[in-house]
Amino acid sequence: MRAMVLRKVRTPLVEEERPDPQPAAGEMRMRVEACAVCRTDLHVVDGDLDQPKLPLVPGHEIVGIVDGVGAGVGVARLGCRVGVPWLGHTCGRCAYCRSGAENLCDAPLFTGYTRDGGFATHVVADAGFAFDLDPRADPVALAPLLCAGLIGWRSLKRAGEARRIGIYGFGAAAHIIAQVCSSQGRETFAFTRPGDVDAQRFAKELGAVWAGGSDETPPQPLDAAIIFAPVGGLVPVALRVVRKGGRVVCGGIHMSDIPAMPYSILWEERELVSVANLTRKDAEEFFPVARRAGVRTRTTTFPLDQANEALAELRAGRISGAAVLVP
Repeated sequence: MRAMVLRKVRTPLVEEERPDPQPAAGEMRMRVEACAVCRTDLHVVDGDLDQPKLPLVPGHEIVGIVDGVGAGVGVARLGCRVGVPWLGHTCGRCAYCRSGAENLCDAPLFTGYTRDGGFATHVVADAGFAFDLDPRADPVALAPLLCAGLIGWRSLKRAGEARRIGIYGFGAAAHIIAQVCSSQGRETFAFTRPGDVDAQRFAKELGAVWAGGSDETPPQPLDAAIIFAPVGGLVPVALRVVRKGGRVVCGGIHMSDIPAMPYSILWEERELVSVANLTRKDAEEFFPVARRAGVRTRTTTFPLDQANEALAELRAGRISGAAVLVP
């Protein structure tokens, strides 16, 4: 197999030839068709998330065809198309797992962080954390749904029944969730980097009723806001534009420090909450929702050996929608 490998954080990935991985009990091996590039991959490569498994194959929005199974995995899954997300394994024993909050497991494994991921031609995954996908769909279009879609969906659920929703950071997750909001009759207000008229135009194409810079005030108070951009300074900004009793959801796995802010913008029962990882139940809910909403992902493809270029484009904010590696 070929893989793009992180040997040391803050250094470029290196292409390597490796023996094909063999699935252990409870695991399956996939031939990777597509793997989207997520901002979390940037946080791993850039050292924002500490203690990755090294050397590491990044990538956790994987679509592939099962070509090998370990003991305990039915051979009927051979030849099936599956998707592998960020949450790659849970202990199943801790209080969080037993209560249905496996996203908070005390002993998890994360794809492309603490176990090898999909920036490769083949990957091994826990069979219990590989979701069956439509064999007729475009694998490139499916890949961003495995994290941007799932985390976006979990963030939207945390926003509750909000009808007017602000989205800060109009990237991969936002462009998916904006379509879901539109299909549900919610109004989306898109906040981009100041002056990014292309992203604002893109947001309106996807149903946003208003789009502007993160330094602008929307025309009316919002019921909720979701922050996908990893910028802590947006927290007080978002709190100022939600109504009394409104909620701000932090949807990223990493965010810069939240600055000191006056209590007055949190007062009046506004809430600030975060989203951590995902659950398999989120996937059971989200994929049918995405189909009903007719979600179409906008993707820019790169060959596997251009993974560093894809990361650089994402880092620079030059990707509209999602970048996807195609081995």
